[in-house]
Amino acid sequence: MEQKTVELEIGGKSLSFVPTEIDYNDYMNELMPDNKVAPAHNFVFNTAVEESKPALRMLADSNPAAVVQIAGVLMQEFAPALDIKVKK
Repeated sequence: MEQKTVELEIGGKSLSFVPTEIDYNDYMNELMPDNKVAPAHNFVFNTAVEESKPALRMLADSNPAAVVQIAGVLMQEFAPALDIKVKK
């Protein structure tokens, strides 16, 4: 699978991420009903390019929900929802 860079503008700053299939699989495998924040944090920071990490750290420190929101947007870009219908 070709690596795709996802550019997000957050709070006026441009942040770049390069999610891979391995990152996606790790994130999905770590998600548990009582553990969502740590996997989201790992996914976001593991996929962020080095130049984006300082701004990302500042954002995460100032807004505890930031990594979960960013992970959601990255997942939508990396693995868009399919249009699936049940045939009867």
